[in-house]
Amino acid sequence: MENTPEKFKHIKGWGIDADPKNDPTYPMKRRTNEEHKGYSWQRPTQQPIDIEVLHSNERPNVTAVFGESVPPSGLSGMIRRFAFKHSENSYLHWLPLLLADRVNVVEGIVEDFAHGKVPNIFEEKGYVAEWKYNRTSLLTKMAVVAAITAAGVMLLARKNEDDD
Repeated sequence: MENTPEKFKHIKGWGIDADPKNDPTYPMKRRTNEEHKGYSWQRPTQQPIDIEVLHSNERPNVTAVFGESVPPSGLSGMIRRFAFKHSENSYLHWLPLLLADRVNVVEGIVEDFAHGKVPNIFEEKGYVAEWKYNRTSLLTKMAVVAAITAAGVMLLARKNEDDD
């Protein structure tokens, strides 16, 4: 693939580092173009794409090799598809991906219940190991969660009494 500046002008910010005077290391860094010799390599054979693969809109194609353990699905998949429509330097890319991870956890718990399996969340979150090796931290976390939950319940109960 030939990297000409004209070919990628449609990408916002492309070539921003092309001017050496805009480089934070200029004029300290001595440029010999030796560092670019390793960039000419043969692209690996493309892994067959037989599932939906989300990739950055800043790249013209899918990477040669990619993971395919869990293709996007459900509500979390919809959130991920939304995120990949936005640039990687945008909160609209990363925050929805964080949200999609949390939604995917809930989807997994619901799926476990749907298949008649009760998930052992305490063990899956690593609390057994934390109880064994870092008991003080686990008890502190549990106390903070209990205090926040109790405060929330008290606020809601108080608000309901005021409404009556």
